[in-house]
Amino acid sequence: MPELPEVETTRAGLAPHCVGRRVSDVIVHNGRLRWPVPEHLADVLTGRLVQRIERRGKYLLLYCLDEVSAHVGVLMVHLGMSGSLRLVDPGSVRKTHDHLVFSLSDAADDLDAEPRWELRYHDPRRFGCCLWLELPAEQHPLLASLGPEPLTDAFTDTHLFRLSRGKSMPIKSFLMDSQVVVGVGNIYANEALFEVGIHPLREAGRISEKRYVALSVAVRAILANAIAQGGTTLRDFVNGQGEPGYFQQQLSVYGRAGEPCLRCQKPLTEVRLSARSTVFCTRCQR
Repeated sequence: MPELPEVETTRAGLAPHCVGRRVSDVIVHNGRLRWPVPEHLADVLTGRLVQRIERRGKYLLLYCLDEVSAHVGVLMVHLGMSGSLRLVDPGSVRKTHDHLVFSLSDAADDLDAEPRWELRYHDPRRFGCCLWLELPAEQHPLLASLGPEPLTDAFTDTHLFRLSRGKSMPIKSFLMDSQVVVGVGNIYANEALFEVGIHPLREAGRISEKRYVALSVAVRAILANAIAQGGTTLRDFVNGQGEPGYFQQQLSVYGRAGEPCLRCQKPLTEVRLSARSTVFCTRCQR
């Protein structure tokens, strides 16, 4: 599943090519995603100018302006389990699972002009979404309950410790709760817990404040490094230009079950936690 670094990599890759351009056409080849694509999406989006692209958690938010009415709406995209947004030449052959195609023209062009790019939403498992939101977008039910962004000042050193008090759930489950902090998915939770030597099954409420401070630092550093490397390629993920990420080459535990721990050489252990692969070192993580 694309996680925060993959989504942020996509946002950063798309923005220079999409912002300031006009959506000249919208074609919905298959609207049966996790939440159905709104039937009026083409009508409401065509002709609008892309003002900016933001990210909230794992959601991409494309703010689009109707220059006639000065109305701004938001195209909210989630990549689901296997989705991607890719910029391609208009003449490129459409892939089987390219479910939505957004044509982008220069702002000065009329709607009949040849598009500069096509932005294609590709999702083999159809577990993502493309929804239209009115402002303020942050009040939408899918966004309203999200916790702080881990790479902002809202994610303080004491934030995790304060919310963990009285919690008996495993620390890995706590760390992956999007109401606690957004974007720390399975891959990066495994990596952060190994970095600070915390056992993923340890109760969240039984971990000291000092260790939570170290964990918050590790979360920030690992996510920032993954973004710098373009995300992690595990089966499906590619960025906005169709390129893979390279952080997988730096993974310490995820995907390495049975291999030697990079610190003590003991074989890494794998268990299933909430149906997710959880890999750790029984000697280094307590």
